[in-house]
Amino acid sequence: MQISDRDLLNAGLRVLEIEAASISNLTNKLDDSFTQACRAILACHGRVVVIGIGKSGHIARKIAATFASTGTPAFFVHPAEAAHGDLGMITTDDVVITISKSGETQEILSFMPFLKRRGIKLISMLGNIKSSIAELSDIILDVSVSREACSLNLAPTASTTTTLAMGDALAITILQARGFTEEDFARSHPGGLLGRKLLVKISDIMLTGDDLPKVFTNTPLPAAILEISAKRLGLTAVVDNNDPDKIIGVCTDGDLRRAFGRGIDVQKTLINDIMTKNFKTIYSDLLATEAVHLMQNHKISALPVIDRNNKFVGALNIHNVFAAGVV
Repeated sequence: MQISDRDLLNAGLRVLEIEAASISNLTNKLDDSFTQACRAILACHGRVVVIGIGKSGHIARKIAATFASTGTPAFFVHPAEAAHGDLGMITTDDVVITISKSGETQEILSFMPFLKRRGIKLISMLGNIKSSIAELSDIILDVSVSREACSLNLAPTASTTTTLAMGDALAITILQARGFTEEDFARSHPGGLLGRKLLVKISDIMLTGDDLPKVFTNTPLPAAILEISAKRLGLTAVVDNNDPDKIIGVCTDGDLRRAFGRGIDVQKTLINDIMTKNFKTIYSDLLATEAVHLMQNHKISALPVIDRNNKFVGALNIHNVFAAGVV
């Protein structure tokens, strides 16, 4: 069978148009049932249990994962496994969401009366709101579609996409109602880039102790150069002779180059003679991303770190931030 590039493109466009129209039609179906579903989930003292089989099962897994990652404890239960012991995972404090296109999924119908007897709130996302599952449900969300995107009108395509969109609408509405923040989201995603950006603080990655480059104001320049080289941070902090926690200047690789360009006598020069007195610092309790912004804005690659009492407590450079995976 020969098919042209144009025919391939048109087939793809047709799928997207049908699915987009199906999602758009959902806006006409959001009614009191949606708000009732939201209220039930907000009032839930347990978890949201999402149940589906086949393609609906795949969508149910994704919806459960979205709830869980946005502050609503949730998990997926396979209906076939539920009838063989997994119903014990569902408590009377939970809310159950069942998903079925036909509304006649026998694997789900087989245990719904048991859940009803236990007084568990039942929400159903259905393609047929006049079905057997609908009769057993407390709240019905209509996710019916006029047709599938499949040219045979058989393969679940528009229906699964529409159901997923309804699940997203529920999860994100609950997120907003609970005042879920970026930091809350990061706590659920500590391994991801967003989590690291919102959780990693400067104190977590800065150099401290013996790794901290530090010299006194009366340190001869050769000794200061050795300190900069040994600590490999690109700078050294210059601290008060009488108070090693009080930073009064920094000397960077750039300061050294400029000093050598002026023809200084290295052996007779003290670090105090060439250090930068107008320097940038950053607080240790800020996010590491704040250090990135400061370094980028001022075109510097390293920073001394102080605490809220202006005590010199650490240092870091852009390589420390990259190593932490913050950027």
